[in-house]
Amino acid sequence: MYRRTIFAVAAVMVALLFICGCTGTTTDQTPAEKQQLRIATTTSLYDTKLLDHLTPIFEEKYNAEVLIVSGGTGKAIEYGQRGDVDVLMVHDRAREDAFLADGYGVNRRVFAYNYFVVIGPESDPAGIKGMGPVQAFKTIYAAGESNTPGVTFISRGDASGTHSKEQAIWKAAGFNYSTDIQGNDWYQEAGTGMGATIAMTNEKQAYALSDIGTFLAYKGDVDLVALVDEGDALLNVYCAMQINPEKYPDTNIALAKEWTNFLISDEIQQEIASFGVAEYGQPLFYAAQNDWEKIGVTEAEVKDPVA
Repeated sequence: MYRRTIFAVAAVMVALLFICGCTGTTTDQTPAEKQQLRIATTTSLYDTKLLDHLTPIFEEKYNAEVLIVSGGTGKAIEYGQRGDVDVLMVHDRAREDAFLADGYGVNRRVFAYNYFVVIGPESDPAGIKGMGPVQAFKTIYAAGESNTPGVTFISRGDASGTHSKEQAIWKAAGFNYSTDIQGNDWYQEAGTGMGATIAMTNEKQAYALSDIGTFLAYKGDVDLVALVDEGDALLNVYCAMQINPEKYPDTNIALAKEWTNFLISDEIQQEIASFGVAEYGQPLFYAAQNDWEKIGVTEAEVKDPVA
């Protein structure tokens, strides 16, 4: 109703201008009001400052104000389930699929990926360097249970995508997370974001699972190294999806679509691919556009614009 009224008034004003012959222009025009886009994101996209890099480009192009809340995938999904945001940016495929199946989200698009790494002190008291992730977790468990000096594992412990990945690796290693892992003296849960978890891991000279992007961003401030960085289980895929307007009609569906299409556009895929290279010697994230087969998603998920 509001938009129809605006258009009707505008049409009358134009007609009056022609009738009066007053068709001159004015430079004293009120700029269009900025729209707001609310995004809930996993901490890695925030801590690496990738979103700090991308949002000004979007804001200028679409006359928008982007408001971001960062709290891990689990917390982001909670925001989405309540309809508190317009877009989710997360990295936990199982929970993403459940979110879509439950009718909370629509139009999932994959825009980036990187890898998880197991980080720890260079002295590596458990001796995991160069192992695959499953064997590394088995080795850390054995070292922890035998009270090997210096062996502590710091978990995100916050229901984030990284925490979910960690639990999946423990399961692949043959352990029941709640009965075999949690509660051990050598296993501690930080209950916080990736950057803060890395800082805690550094303070205790412990082991942790981190996405490579956040680790690179913090690497200069800590005395930790990547000890395990190869294995299919370490793949880390990021997606964006809109909150379903049929469930939450007040969401900014138009701007949410623009943001999703912005992320998978050629221009922004190039920005993602080059982000961090100058400072860290390698990208913090890889563009998903041409690697859909490699990361196990459909071509449509990385290339098809949202209509």
